[in-house]
Amino acid sequence: MDAFRQAMHLLFTLDPELLQILGVTMRMSFFSTTISCLIGLPLGTLLGTHSFRGKAFLKKLLHTLMGLPPVVAGLLVYALFTHYGPFGSLHLLFTVRVMVIAQCLLITPVVTGLCASYMEQSAAGILETARGMGLPSGRVLLLCLTESRTSLLSVVLSAFGRSIAEVGAVSIVGGNIQWKTRVMTTAILLETNKGNFSFALALGCILLLIAFVVNVAASWIVKEARYD
Repeated sequence: MDAFRQAMHLLFTLDPELLQILGVTMRMSFFSTTISCLIGLPLGTLLGTHSFRGKAFLKKLLHTLMGLPPVVAGLLVYALFTHYGPFGSLHLLFTVRVMVIAQCLLITPVVTGLCASYMEQSAAGILETARGMGLPSGRVLLLCLTESRTSLLSVVLSAFGRSIAEVGAVSIVGGNIQWKTRVMTTAILLETNKGNFSFALALGCILLLIAFVVNVAASWIVKEARYD
């Protein structure tokens, strides 16, 4: 109970370190989710609505990348951006930017795969309408995305959930540096190992609150879309 009371005290007094960790987490999750969806949703739509040679192999490769272990993704990005790597001159290692890159490597295949699966199952009617109207390929892609926006919201939420809950990759490339690259998940792991349960509990409460707010917002968006 003492740890819980201390955690509530940290929350209600707006502890500076707690707020800084929250800010880094939200910035990283927002940009990684946005970039992954901007890449993955169009690619998934193309994959799900078109037939071409090599599609079966591409889907198997995509499913493999969807299960890519976070520590492997972190190791690959670390190798690319370390001082001796091909992009070492950019000096991005142990920054939020490289954490976003590692997150995109993990999340983009998930977004692409989920979007492709949905389009294969549900886009037949949209495609038939688009072909009947004689729309060009670019307009067909845009039509599929806009007409499926409510259902694809779950894909975006899955991407955000994967981003905000990830530990391994961001820990490797970000270094879990205090006041710089420490995010909620890595901070919870560190503070729990240190025995600082109150700080870890406060971060855990924030994570639960964020999950609740995101789900409420998603439910509201879906409800409004049904009435439109």
